[in-house]
Amino acid sequence: MYTIFFGTLLAISILVLVFMSQKNYENIDIYYWTVAVLIPVVILGYWLKTQVTTTEGAVLAFSFIYIDCTVLLTVMLFSIIRFMRITPPSWVKVLAYLLAIVHLAMIWLCIDNNLYYKSIRLVDTGQGIATKMTDGPLKIFHWIYLAIMLFIICITIVMAFIKKGTYSRRILYIYATLTLVGLIMYLVETIVDVNFSMLPLVYVIADVIIAIDYDRSHTHDLSGLISNQQKYYGNKGYIAFDMDGCYLSCNDKMIEILPELSHQIVDEKLEEGSRLEELFYPLIEMLRNGQVARKFYQDGDIIYKCEGVLFSVRKDGRNQGYLFDIQDATEEQRMLQLTQDYNKTLNEEVEKKTQNIKNIQEEVVLGLANMVENRDNNTGGHVKRTSDIIKYIVQEIINQDVFDIDEQFAEDIVRAAPMHDLGKITIDSSILQKPGRFTEEEFAIMKTHSAKSGEIVNIILRNVEEKHFVDVAFNVARYHHERWDGNGYPDGLMGEMIPLEARIMAVADVYDALVSKRCYKEAMSFEKAREIMVAGMGTQFDPNMLTVFLGCREKLEEYYS
Repeated sequence: MYTIFFGTLLAISILVLVFMSQKNYENIDIYYWTVAVLIPVVILGYWLKTQVTTTEGAVLAFSFIYIDCTVLLTVMLFSIIRFMRITPPSWVKVLAYLLAIVHLAMIWLCIDNNLYYKSIRLVDTGQGIATKMTDGPLKIFHWIYLAIMLFIICITIVMAFIKKGTYSRRILYIYATLTLVGLIMYLVETIVDVNFSMLPLVYVIADVIIAIDYDRSHTHDLSGLISNQQKYYGNKGYIAFDMDGCYLSCNDKMIEILPELSHQIVDEKLEEGSRLEELFYPLIEMLRNGQVARKFYQDGDIIYKCEGVLFSVRKDGRNQGYLFDIQDATEEQRMLQLTQDYNKTLNEEVEKKTQNIKNIQEEVVLGLANMVENRDNNTGGHVKRTSDIIKYIVQEIINQDVFDIDEQFAEDIVRAAPMHDLGKITIDSSILQKPGRFTEEEFAIMKTHSAKSGEIVNIILRNVEEKHFVDVAFNVARYHHERWDGNGYPDGLMGEMIPLEARIMAVADVYDALVSKRCYKEAMSFEKAREIMVAGMGTQFDPNMLTVFLGCREKLEEYYS
């Protein structure tokens, strides 16, 4: 039975070794691999011990078994020391392994004599062959060696709890527990003199735990995530977290940048409310949401840039955590700020010059409009009034959302309003200043002013203004006398063929003509003007302008009052 039991454990330990060999990591952890290789060798000795039929075979089996309390025990001790972030001198390691090997060699050299064991007898228990031995004179060295190792391991574990370093408590507990359980079980079994040891089961459990933990051990090792040059000589700090946000490891540069990390415990989350949590956890959340994780922060006079990525050290590429680097970005940000300041100054200067040009253009336009009005006895103040009331009309359109217009379009209409009658400057004064009704010939000449207005707008603005404004100004100037029913001029457009800005301008132009005093008529009452404007909706004006006109009528009347 025990032959099958030990054989099964041996098979499991070999499968664990194969499993770890398939990981194909670039950086090999020598402690993990040494344990994984030695455990099958030790269990092989236990299995052979249940199979042998001679005392020589039993001693030979024990030659394999004694690897556990010599070399394997020493490896476990140095594994615990490593997790405590303690680096013993090289001579200490050499001496410890040398003592373990000398101890093992002493056993091997005593196979053919009675120095280590006085007598050996085999007992068939029905469940396997059990070996009963009587200690020889050299066996005392074995107990002295174990006592020293047990003392050192206990002192090391006590130091680990007293020191309270940043190392992973989870890994320390696992290794310390497995090592102590193995030693105590060995002592108990020796004293009780059991037929078959349960130590192989402890070894296999340890082997499986180590294999499961093999992936995670590589996430604690920054050398697997960044190059050695960056780790030791780079000017960047590196820090790694697992997928749950638990701290894994960092390099010395990162501790220099964030001294709080010198107290951060491995495999635990960052302290709630700490500067570390406020810096890294929002960036981790950004990575979880598929966003670019980048943040600038200032510490004293230094500006740091922190960037993060997902990382994996697995062969299958499955994400294992988050890797962040922090570097001094003070000079970079200073140059960026200088560039931004320069661009801002440049943009302000350009904007100022552009505004100056616009002001000059508007002055030219208003100057031309005033020249027209000075020649036209019929329309005194018409340019200013229409430029004012167009604002009320446009704002009402936006309020009612009658037409889909944006702020730029609205601004362009208001700016273009003073230009709508510029073409009158080309009309002969005798016609322009005539106090009475025009003859058909005179009216035909008068109607040419709208087309001329469009031409003048193009001449003034085409090469100095943005296209969207030039187009609006041209349409306002040329088409503001077109009618919805197609009976307007200069092109007889009808309905929505007439540009929207011209349809809006037509309302302001006609309303001002109705309620203003001219040399040939008195100002019309607001009530009468309202009736005419409403009656013209759908014939002279866009019918959609009815609600707009009525909506701003009170403001228009208040303005003219």
